[in-house]
Amino acid sequence: MKWRRVIIVASLLFYTQGAAALYIWQDEQSRGDARLLLRGFVVASHKPANPPLNDQQDDQAMGGLMRLIAQSHYQQNWLFEFNAYQTYISKSLVSQGRLGTALDVERSGALEWSVTDDEYAHLAIDRLNAHWSSNLVDITVGRQPINLATTFFFSPNDFFAPFAAQTFYRVYKPGVDAVRGEIALGELSSFSVIAVQGYQPLAGSVSGWGDEPAAERNSYLARYIANLAGFEWGLITGKVRRSRILGGSLSGELFNWLGVRAEGHRLDTLDDDVADQARFSLGLEHRWENSLMVQVEQYYNGAGAMEVAKYDMQQAYPARRYQALGISYEFTPLLSGQFTIVHNPIDHSVLYSLNAIYSLANESELAVSLTVPGGKGATGSNARSEFGSYPSVLNIEIRAYF
Repeated sequence: MKWRRVIIVASLLFYTQGAAALYIWQDEQSRGDARLLLRGFVVASHKPANPPLNDQQDDQAMGGLMRLIAQSHYQQNWLFEFNAYQTYISKSLVSQGRLGTALDVERSGALEWSVTDDEYAHLAIDRLNAHWSSNLVDITVGRQPINLATTFFFSPNDFFAPFAAQTFYRVYKPGVDAVRGEIALGELSSFSVIAVQGYQPLAGSVSGWGDEPAAERNSYLARYIANLAGFEWGLITGKVRRSRILGGSLSGELFNWLGVRAEGHRLDTLDDDVADQARFSLGLEHRWENSLMVQVEQYYNGAGAMEVAKYDMQQAYPARRYQALGISYEFTPLLSGQFTIVHNPIDHSVLYSLNAIYSLANESELAVSLTVPGGKGATGSNARSEFGSYPSVLNIEIRAYF
């Protein structure tokens, strides 16, 4: 297994030529294509002095991911999508979210297989769905990404496999088992209904979730989108797993200069031992003609704690409040960079993330990212800040598309 990973990474490091689709087909009634994405990477991490989660961190590792993406159009109304990936990496890297795979995404484990226990050799079908569309109606059935986010860094209305605030590579959002229908009510308004199948956690399974559906964890949502005064307004309501949801969103531009994004919801839990809560985020952004873009965002997390001792570290965001700053710039047509700061004002810890992408050829790129935490380190097994317990991580990655 070790030499297989080395071969994958070495092949990608020397690959610098673009390529067309892996396979293309077309006849009188259908057309489609199949593409391949290869990712090879090397990761080095430096642990804090007393990391409370020491067993979940690696000093260094290498690995790769191969993703097959296929789409087929049938006549004018049908679209079929298939997306699967195979990884060869250590389990700890996935659990820390460094590769963007779908570990812990609530979906059936029946479409995921583990090759070995020593390394995270994992095969999964990430998307498998059928989409039917007409002039007014769109219906998608099967494993698909569900993205309800309006804000960028913190997305409280994105209930199914949201990206972390510091995630730079967001090309493929993990799919969940769902049915989605959308009706166009006008040129700039629509109504959507979404049903997502829930599953029970299952320790020791390949995906962390069982194969059998759990009706009590099903989600049912309705969303209305309309345009008013130059802003897109959204209203969302329904049930997400064990909670009732009522929320909204808006996005638009003030003075033809300042972008505004906001979203949030009120959550009423169906469990007696969990308190009701609210979550919302507000973001401002501007992009200059020279490609410089600045984004700032404020997040209020009603489920979070106001002191470190009460943090639930199983949550993506255990604190009550967060801020984020993002800056991106295109230095040359081949080189672009991004810088993100995520700040926890409750314990005054910070996470700095830097990402640079260099285009090697038409369909291949080199990405280098560095994440450095700041904050009080842990004392023994007790964390004194959220990000102060994180490791510093350097990631060098080659991506090639066929």
